[in-house]
Amino acid sequence: MAKKITFTILKPDAIEKNYTGAILHKINQAGFNIISIKKTQLSKKDARKFYKIHKKQPFFAELVKYMTSGPIIAAILEKENAVQDFRKLIGSTDPAEAEKGTIRKDFAESKAKNAVHGSDSDRNAMVEGNFFFSEREKF
Repeated sequence: MAKKITFTILKPDAIEKNYTGAILHKINQAGFNIISIKKTQLSKKDARKFYKIHKKQPFFAELVKYMTSGPIIAAILEKENAVQDFRKLIGSTDPAEAEKGTIRKDFAESKAKNAVHGSDSDRNAMVEGNFFFSEREKF
């Protein structure tokens, strides 16, 4: 089976609490290859564009504020069944409901500050990866 990609963001709360190394280690230990990675900061305009799917949700303004509150790390990951395996690795959006050993159970503060983003489909992984990385940045 051909390897596929997924996309992740280590969110501002994870960066602020210095969980970057531990989270990336968990990702590597789970068999993911990091194809591209960068530390950056979203502008409000970029955050609104990236999360436009949630524009009509009551939490949209708070999400934009949170995602622009500090630096993030964006990464493209590769593995067989990348999207499904990464969703399992990160766990439930609510860390109180996440399985033991998942990234969110180990590192998330709350449902709103849940440490990481993970693509929910192969298509979204491509779209999200392309949002953050140019062609020459993808290996």
